[in-house]
Amino acid sequence: MNYSRIRLLLLKNAFLSLVLITVYGCNSSDSQSEQKISKAEAKNYYNEKTEVKYAKGFTIDYFSHYKIVNIFGTSGQAADTAKYLLLERGTARPEGFSEVQLIEIPVRSMAVMSSMHVGLLGFLGSENVLTGLANLQYVYSSEVIKMIGARKIAEIGRDQGLNDEKLIEMHPDLLMTMGSPGAKTQHYQTLEQAGIPVLTNSEWIENTPLARAEWVKVVAALLNKEEMVNKKFAEMEKEYNRIASLAAKVKDKPTIISGLNTKDAWFLPGGGSYMARFFNDAGADYHWNDVKTDASLPLNFEAVYPVALDADIWLNVGFDKNDTKKGILAMDSRYGDFKAFKTGKMYSYNNRVNERGSNDFFESGTVNPHIVLSDLIKILHPELLPDHQLVYYKQLR
Repeated sequence: MNYSRIRLLLLKNAFLSLVLITVYGCNSSDSQSEQKISKAEAKNYYNEKTEVKYAKGFTIDYFSHYKIVNIFGTSGQAADTAKYLLLERGTARPEGFSEVQLIEIPVRSMAVMSSMHVGLLGFLGSENVLTGLANLQYVYSSEVIKMIGARKIAEIGRDQGLNDEKLIEMHPDLLMTMGSPGAKTQHYQTLEQAGIPVLTNSEWIENTPLARAEWVKVVAALLNKEEMVNKKFAEMEKEYNRIASLAAKVKDKPTIISGLNTKDAWFLPGGGSYMARFFNDAGADYHWNDVKTDASLPLNFEAVYPVALDADIWLNVGFDKNDTKKGILAMDSRYGDFKAFKTGKMYSYNNRVNERGSNDFFESGTVNPHIVLSDLIKILHPELLPDHQLVYYKQLR
């Protein structure tokens, strides 16, 4: 018997068995890993979803472990649309979205470019995720001001732009900016290359108060706070519609004028604008309501003067919290001819302006349209809301 040959065969068989066990074990391990991933993805993360009812500038779609958010610009063109993949942290990126901007959720740290974005976070009680602001001066939220004092929030603006170096050093989970989605600047490209996703907030394209307020749902999707936003938005929406229905029943609508003449023109809200919708829902008779544009109307003083002469109430007059009737008259003596000036029915939205110069009308006012509307109804039809005290608006003395 050839013992050497038998020994060689046994060694070959042992080696082959070892290879098979190793391969099988690896394949089994890979298979189990894949099963874990697939089970994670199969899990329904989103028992609570949010629906977009009023806003035209964004959509949110829900899938097993990710969301797709589309932000639209004013042009309606594909080039002016941004798509974002909101992916649950620790799960696999789905196929077919390799070119889509990825944002891992829930977002843990966020830098923002506008105080309006602060208002969105405040609505959700999520100021704690804020780590960067374009300008630390212009903020109204007392909670955020405390965070600034504690050096928890950095200034990310510089020379009317962005401090890229500071942002890259901070490396927030997300930068929320303003403008149109199609306007990709070098700043944003640099940040995205550094692994900082940039999301464009285009709430300014909306032409109704509830539509602008609804942008809080984008932030809720980033933070996985759909349950909270659904509850709070529904309460606000219900109250807005309730008080708007009161004003809709009035027969006598006061005539109004809005704004002030500047050096170049008197800019009035177009009849299809956000502010004009406030006027309409508050029961006002607005002369330019039928000019259906959401843009401002740049008119000269002579075109506005005949309407302003007889307007019952003058809204949105003044630029500063310290404005007075005397100060307004000093700007142009012709203001003294206005009926509203003579009766003293002049109101500005500068009631909540802090010592930093930040106006809360543009911060929390955006997500509290029911309170803004209550102010306007109190001014136009005080009998409808006898117990309401003005919050954002005040009468000039």
